[in-house]
Amino acid sequence: MTNEGRITVLLADDHAVMRSGLRLLIDNQPDMRVIGEAGDGLQAIDQAAALQPDVVLLDLTMPRLDGLASLKQIRERAPQTRVLILTMHVDEQYLRDAISRGASGYVVKQAADQEVLSAIRAVMRGEVYVHPSLTKALLGDLLGDASPIGPREPIGLLSERELHVIRQVARGHTNQEVAEKLSLSVKTVETYRARAMEKLGLTSRAALVRYAMEQGWLNE
Repeated sequence: MTNEGRITVLLADDHAVMRSGLRLLIDNQPDMRVIGEAGDGLQAIDQAAALQPDVVLLDLTMPRLDGLASLKQIRERAPQTRVLILTMHVDEQYLRDAISRGASGYVVKQAADQEVLSAIRAVMRGEVYVHPSLTKALLGDLLGDASPIGPREPIGLLSERELHVIRQVARGHTNQEVAEKLSLSVKTVETYRARAMEKLGLTSRAALVRYAMEQGWLNE
């Protein structure tokens, strides 16, 4: 976090009016500051790499390169940056795709201004923020799935260190961040993460986040 302790934000949306409104909203917060804007996916990638913001507010539908395609490259070129999807699509599949590519949150544009601010603060705390209507849909899938993605209680299945690592990953932290937080090497974190995923029967980050929702890890 830079700029006198404020959360630095990059706005990536092809509508100038939307960016203007978001800038006004965010810059009026004592703990946030917009440091850049992008009008298409390629600009978003370049700006994220150059500015290394704390958070990117990323629209899914943009010219030149869409949000999902941009997301992966942003995560690669700005690994410490949290990406928060801000979109008109109240769609479960878009959510799953975004989470699987490294997004830390998903907010719909119809949401109140306060929800956008809450989402930014949540992802900066290391949480995964999902719009309430989509959270319910994901939980509904889990409850109605005859083939559960993993055991309900990981206690006894995972070692204490594996559990610590996988909970941090589920909350949106990168391997580097988990390594720094737990005083481990990145390679060790990767090993614990792989073991935990295998033991829980999880094959993707999206599946991990759904599992974490079921366990209540994201609400702690």
